[in-house]
Amino acid sequence: MIMVQGEVGGKIYTEPFSKGVLSRSLTMAEMGPNKAYAFASCIHQKLKDQNIQLITIDNLVKMIVKDLEDEDPVMAEKYIAWRNIRACQDPLIILIGGSSGVGTSSIAFEIANRLGIKNMISTDMIREVMRKIVSKELSPVIHESSFTAYEGLRVPPPPEFDEILAGFKDHVDTVSVGIEAVIERALKEGISIVVEGVHLVPGFINEDLVNKNNIVSFTLTLSDEEIHKGRFYSRCRQMWSRRPLQRYLDNFFAIRKILKYFESQSKKHSVPLIENIDVLTTIDFIIKNITENYGGIVNAKKINSERLDDK
Repeated sequence: MIMVQGEVGGKIYTEPFSKGVLSRSLTMAEMGPNKAYAFASCIHQKLKDQNIQLITIDNLVKMIVKDLEDEDPVMAEKYIAWRNIRACQDPLIILIGGSSGVGTSSIAFEIANRLGIKNMISTDMIREVMRKIVSKELSPVIHESSFTAYEGLRVPPPPEFDEILAGFKDHVDTVSVGIEAVIERALKEGISIVVEGVHLVPGFINEDLVNKNNIVSFTLTLSDEEIHKGRFYSRCRQMWSRRPLQRYLDNFFAIRKILKYFESQSKKHSVPLIENIDVLTTIDFIIKNITENYGGIVNAKKINSERLDDK
């Protein structure tokens, strides 16, 4: 039996080499399931041919990366990126915002699955919890949808202000309290999480939180109105969906106005703005961005640790 030796929290551990575990890792790095298992089997056979009975995780990864580079350099880069992200002990908080219909929930699910993050929450769920705590009489805006929040304003905005955006801002400002609580809890407990939804507007969440290295934000958008509208048709056709199509179509003008506001806020606060036409392209962009920012924490810590060891 081939054993793999690693270290967690300063403690050495050994476990049997598993083709299943390796193939799942490769799958998360975007390799197809069949190809991933075949590659894992080749690595297993290579270890057997070399009569290796015990190998450190670092040497195993080097072997995997070398063979990947020979076979598929792009996949090698993706695997390294995935390893760097998983190696960091700080919790990773991913915020994916955008107006209704741009695909935040679908992308959030794929990103969480790709990175092996087990926790994911929608800001709509946070809003629902807050609705149970805050009565409609106390805050009518929060009991409206994001694109109809202006109907709950107690005092109409001045003529020079856009009432749709005025209501939306009030709505987001209220829900942001709950979002910040979720983020703070995740940081405190060391839990990685993906948060997605229409309430993740750049500029509304406490800067002390969003400026942390292990919190990354993205905004999804759709420039083409017909593609955007088509997403509602597609989503509402799903048999498990109970979302009324006509309600979105009736408020499409308001939704597009909110989308434009998302774009302006993202540019103002330097949050990556992604045209979410192709799912794979969006996922690749997000993973690469996370690797460059969050993955850098791993490399910095590793360099500092090596310097201390040299001393």
